[in-house]
Amino acid sequence: MLRSKWMRIGLVTVMTSLSLGATLAEAAGVLTIGRREDSTTFDPIKTAQNIDLWVFANVYDVLIRVDKTGTKLEPGLAESWEVSPDGLTYTLKLRDAKFSDGSDLTADDVVFSLTRIRDDEGSLWADPFKVMDTVEATDPKTVTIKLKQATAPFLATLAFPIASVLSKKGFETLGPEKYAETPIGSGAFTITEWRRGDRVILTKNPHFWEADRVSLDGVEWISVPDDNTRMLNVQAGQLDTAIFVPFSRVAELQKDSNLTVHLDPSTREDHLLINHEHGALAKKEVRQALDLAIDEQAVVDTVTFGYGEVANSYVPKGALYYYADNLKRPYDPEKAKQMLADARASDLTLNYVVRAGDEIVEQTAVLLQQQLAKAGVTVQIQKVDPSQEWDMLVAGDYDVCVNYWTNDILDPDQKTTFVLGHDANMNYMTRYNNEKVKELVAAARIEMDPAKREQMYTDLQKMAKEDVNWIDLYYSPFINVSRNNIENFYQNPLGRFFLEDVVKN
Repeated sequence: MLRSKWMRIGLVTVMTSLSLGATLAEAAGVLTIGRREDSTTFDPIKTAQNIDLWVFANVYDVLIRVDKTGTKLEPGLAESWEVSPDGLTYTLKLRDAKFSDGSDLTADDVVFSLTRIRDDEGSLWADPFKVMDTVEATDPKTVTIKLKQATAPFLATLAFPIASVLSKKGFETLGPEKYAETPIGSGAFTITEWRRGDRVILTKNPHFWEADRVSLDGVEWISVPDDNTRMLNVQAGQLDTAIFVPFSRVAELQKDSNLTVHLDPSTREDHLLINHEHGALAKKEVRQALDLAIDEQAVVDTVTFGYGEVANSYVPKGALYYYADNLKRPYDPEKAKQMLADARASDLTLNYVVRAGDEIVEQTAVLLQQQLAKAGVTVQIQKVDPSQEWDMLVAGDYDVCVNYWTNDILDPDQKTTFVLGHDANMNYMTRYNNEKVKELVAAARIEMDPAKREQMYTDLQKMAKEDVNWIDLYYSPFINVSRNNIENFYQNPLGRFFLEDVVKN
């Protein structure tokens, strides 16, 4: 999933830092996690942002889960399932589970949740669920889903956090706005309070079907937007853990005997978004020239301190159907300059939107500005409050902007649809538009032969690179830090934190 909106820096950061100690003193069994961003919503269908989804995973539960390795599916609220030989009918048997208010979770709640994703006008994720023809409660513990056509990624899609099961009665009683602030979930923790711009306070859910698995009394996700401040807080013991550790701080933190730095395998890919609707950027040759003008290896060496690896595809290395031999354009600023001249774009000036306070993003911006200048491209860096950046991307108020994505499901369909398949998010706000690519994305979704499907995704990776839908920069691990009294703090390759297993000594 893409990265999320961030809150303001400055006074808010200082106030957050000063307030951490009191909270910890009051609740020794509460895990504190420092993060950059504040949540935006607790309505699963209204967000496409990691910082929301990563909290959802421990507030809600899904029918089918992704395991800790991030490589296979396992039972969640559905203790078992069957798929008909023709691939059109999915029958899921629900386990005995309750919502955080103590009410029973039934098939009616599942029907409500899944059809809402498909049918609600405000759903950002309707497309992957439009394949559902009917969703019925065969009995209180059985859900039968009939598809319009067989589709390869459907089971993997059910494990997506946006497919979380909501309480139908609770939603109808509270209404969408109230439910989005204080939801009734079925996960390991429940939301006690959301202090906007500060923290989300979770407490252990005694009704969770795996409540005996949970050691913590609660979790606080605390917004500390400035990277340096967040690292200092965990070093000082004001935070138990912190996520998004800057590459430049890894070696230093590893030397601190009170800390453990986690370099967890991930599906993260950083890239340079390009607005295809802005002037010369609509020309493929111009976008190809920009790719030639960027030295991705230098970005890896300088910005990631060698912890990253040059990316050559929108599909992350190690993920299903990743094409290792995909094109990597060589760094050639002189050829780039000539291509820009041939495309009548020698005087190209780019508005590069940069979210302030993110050390890595700011370093990348300066480096790319210097590299592109060698090809005759003028880059104007526009630093913006992190809370503004997402809205600017949606509005198309940018030329280029660095962002990142982490996979949310095991199958490549979700990301491919989101960034190439002309979905509701304007192909990740790039406005990229290739009808042949769109058709192949749709065809790959329903191809059931693994070998044929792999070739389709190989072709899609080649086509995306040819068109330069965006510029692939690098792959990197999830880098988090925890104090040594914290055990089992782990993030799987799809981004899920298994907080139900964390122990605070």
